[in-house]
Amino acid sequence: MAMRKGLTSKASNKLVLNSAAFQDHIARNLLHPNVLLSDPFLRGKRKAPRRRAEERGLQTRDQQEEREYVLDSAPPPLTLAQKWGLVASPAGRITEDEWTRVKARSVQQGDSAQPCAICREEFCLQPQVLLSCSHVFHRACLQAFERFSGRRCCPMCRKEPYETRVIHDAARLFRHQCATRIQACWRGYLARKRYRKLRKSIWPKDKLLRRKFFEAKLQELNDSFVRYCHTDTEAFLTDINRSLSSSRRVFQQLERKHVSEPQESDWDRIQSQVVQRGVWDCPICLTALCSLSLPTEAGASSHQQRRRTVLLSCSHLFHQLCLEAFEAFSTESRPSCPLCRSAYHKKLI
Repeated sequence: MAMRKGLTSKASNKLVLNSAAFQDHIARNLLHPNVLLSDPFLRGKRKAPRRRAEERGLQTRDQQEEREYVLDSAPPPLTLAQKWGLVASPAGRITEDEWTRVKARSVQQGDSAQPCAICREEFCLQPQVLLSCSHVFHRACLQAFERFSGRRCCPMCRKEPYETRVIHDAARLFRHQCATRIQACWRGYLARKRYRKLRKSIWPKDKLLRRKFFEAKLQELNDSFVRYCHTDTEAFLTDINRSLSSSRRVFQQLERKHVSEPQESDWDRIQSQVVQRGVWDCPICLTALCSLSLPTEAGASSHQQRRRTVLLSCSHLFHQLCLEAFEAFSTESRPSCPLCRSAYHKKLI
């Protein structure tokens, strides 16, 4: 009887302990998952990662940026139900070898070269995390997804729970792409610079392009000549025009002084030159003149017969009225021939 009572008390005690263990497990993991954070003992334990972070501050910035580490904190201690085997214990932490295989699978899939599956933007230099299921996301995107969903579930394969590890594969790829683009731009600049230099020294084979090439060369030489001249170009050209006009006036005056009136024999010679030339139009009004060798035809208009012809000493023929109008418009004291610009004597014929 006493033995039966002892067994009954032991069974009831075991049942009470099991119930307490289940209650503790439910309170810690299911109802209040963050209850452990209020434990002062555990809070003191969680200061260790901060001290490790302060110790990492002594390292160089590049080493900190390139170092890969597991982002998850240490797993919570086992509950009483897990210790007694009433509830299955959580899986152990992934080892370094397993992380190596997970990363190799992610590299083979090319996840770091693709945009983030949550925000659909490139990783660039932003923090990047690798999950234990080999999927890669932005660290901020994954944290926002966890806050929104309220659970630790992979956004792609829905695996839970998972562990996260900070990696820098996308940052290295982005730096490599930037370096490649910078090198390509620099090489393109050098190639274009060399090509422009060759175009200045080697003429093209095309005829039109070769003509433009030599025109540009001549223009360059002219510009360099003008640039090295220490005088004003406009003033220099103005002086040349002034000198030419002065010389022209002097020669015209000398020519007019030495022009003598032709004799009758000279007029006959001049008239024969006109007949040999055979020009019977007035150079001013471009109408027909009366012929010197043939009489005026009967069919000619009376107006044309009344327009008398003038022979100049330079052997040019004009209508009298045309020549008088030209002389009236001339600003010189002694006008010159409208054709040869020489001083003249005139004779009505």
